[in-house]
Amino acid sequence: MSDIASSPTPASEAQSPTPAAMVNPARQEQAKRYARVRRVLSLVDLALGVVALVVVFALGLHVRLRDALSSAGLGGHPWPFVLIAAYAAVFILGYTLLTFPLAIYSGYALPHRFGLSRQGFAGWLGDQGKGLLLSLIFGLGVIEVMYVLLAYQPLTWWLWVAGIALIFTVVLANLAPVLLLPLFYKLTPMPEGELRDRLLRMADRAHTRVRGVYVMHMSRKTTEGNAALMGLGNTRRIVVGDTIMQEYTPDEVEVVLAHELGHHVHADIWKGIAVQTALTLGGLALVNLALHAIVAHAAFGFRGLADIATLPVLLALLGIYGFVTGPLGNTYSRIVERQADQYALDMTRDPANFISAFHRLANQNLAQLDPNPVVEALFYDHPAIGKRIRHAEQWQAAQGTLRG
Repeated sequence: MSDIASSPTPASEAQSPTPAAMVNPARQEQAKRYARVRRVLSLVDLALGVVALVVVFALGLHVRLRDALSSAGLGGHPWPFVLIAAYAAVFILGYTLLTFPLAIYSGYALPHRFGLSRQGFAGWLGDQGKGLLLSLIFGLGVIEVMYVLLAYQPLTWWLWVAGIALIFTVVLANLAPVLLLPLFYKLTPMPEGELRDRLLRMADRAHTRVRGVYVMHMSRKTTEGNAALMGLGNTRRIVVGDTIMQEYTPDEVEVVLAHELGHHVHADIWKGIAVQTALTLGGLALVNLALHAIVAHAAFGFRGLADIATLPVLLALLGIYGFVTGPLGNTYSRIVERQADQYALDMTRDPANFISAFHRLANQNLAQLDPNPVVEALFYDHPAIGKRIRHAEQWQAAQGTLRG
């Protein structure tokens, strides 16, 4: 999805779409509270996962589950597909149930509390169900393939998995706007008019071929908004949230889309896939070494690398690696986002509407202008809103200096 998202304010605080939105101090105070609560919930989620894994290993539940499913006749030969699927499903569903109360608060109650959601609980629950079903379908498929490779390619399984992950990522990026996004939001072609024509002309100027402009009907679920270029090749399309169209001026929408076009002009999707593949490859290489060492100790009760009881170990090792390398990925992402901002400014030469759009973003999405620098460095995959606004102001000043 888009990396420039916005959220209209509640009706009581709605702004008229003027070309010079200003930061609302009251909303900034709310943004600070919202950010604090979200950080606490993230830490609670992390702690819950750690505690759950410690309990699983301390009580030997990872081995007991394997033995119980095997005793139920799910082992199978020559390859225990059913055992692996059942084990992984129990693990995924069990963790989902464990964290469900936290998910209700963080995903449903909290956005309502801060006026960022309009979705009823039944609708929210339905979306969670769809997400869980997709996780099971994709997750079980990946796990089955991984354990086949662990059994038949014990030394190079991690290389194969990294390659498969690369292919899967490319396919998913291509199919997401036509298969996955419509599961959660209704998409309709944008009506003919000035805004549609302006967005298509901008795409032409960026030498980016798109298969139309679509409206994503978000307003029934959320007050947030999004505008993006989605898909690869023949699925690439411009997608604009109806909440963006309701709250932003055409000039502001144009600047937001110029940022998205910057990602495509700079081939950021492909670069991001390459970076993610490198990180995945490094992580799997380290996991491979650790897994061989762990399985070699009989005290852990594993029957080999392809023992499905090693799944919690694999997930724990990958989780640790992701936690450690997360700030590196975020640093790269912030660099890419700044370059896309620069492209938007150079293309539109409209810093006033760039600044106005980000003022709206700060007001409407409860985004802090200037978070703690340490928090930004560790957890933000975009530059802080305040930095992006100052970047546009500096660009504007530089243009004035050049003209002078």
